[in-house]
Amino acid sequence: MSESDLQRLLSQPAVRPWRIAGARWVESTLVQSVIISLILVNAAVLGLETDAALLQRFGFWLELIDGACLFAFVVELGMKLVVYRSLFWRSGWNWFDVFVVGLALVPGAGAWSVLRSLRVLRVMRLLTVMPQLRKVVAAFLHAIPGLSGVMAVMGIFIYTAGVLATTLFGGTHPQWFGSLGKSLYSLFQIMTLESWSMGIVRPVMEQHPQAWLFFIPYIVLATFTILNLFIGIIVSTMQELAALPDPSHRDQDVLVTLQKLDANIRELRAQVTQSSGPKAD
Repeated sequence: MSESDLQRLLSQPAVRPWRIAGARWVESTLVQSVIISLILVNAAVLGLETDAALLQRFGFWLELIDGACLFAFVVELGMKLVVYRSLFWRSGWNWFDVFVVGLALVPGAGAWSVLRSLRVLRVMRLLTVMPQLRKVVAAFLHAIPGLSGVMAVMGIFIYTAGVLATTLFGGTHPQWFGSLGKSLYSLFQIMTLESWSMGIVRPVMEQHPQAWLFFIPYIVLATFTILNLFIGIIVSTMQELAALPDPSHRDQDVLVTLQKLDANIRELRAQVTQSSGPKAD
């Protein structure tokens, strides 16, 4: 629900009433609930279309439902463009909606068939219509500056470990550490704790018994320290954003205050006009 778009429209001077009414309707809880339901239905249809047997048996109906959902999304965006006009393009969420819906309108033949397959991104519209999900995305984007520093530290650490692992274990285990690229990939696998012990470390220790002196500190630093910094920064950012007042509520309060001031000014003007009228003899 794009409350910020609606507030921008209401704050504009001399807006035609039909545009305000149209914006209130398209942003209403009923319409947004219908859009969310259509997104979920569309997601289910796109998943069913991946089954060859179901596609062969119910392909016509699946394509019909998919087309109906796409038509509803296009109508919704068209109405927003009509009522918001240039204000529509001030929101990055609206740009995202146009992108994911526009992909579905790309012809499905020839070189465009690859882009056509990206129509599953329409499911991502849930991020734009559900405020709870938008807050999570906003928190992640807000945390990117802090995460960039952690990513730089991780990159330096893993690169150093990769060079060291290639030097130490590349000669005996070239399948994992034969080159810097293979070492970086193997160290990334170890960092995720995916088959790190029986799959890589123990076979290496059969020829390098002291290899644990390298791998154990690496896991402690890479997995339990640096990755937890990612989680900590994101959680801290979400807590900071949750403590801030909602901008849409703040804009609503400002709008209500301005309306009250306007009403008071009109009342005072009427009183002044009445008191300055011609007095009876």
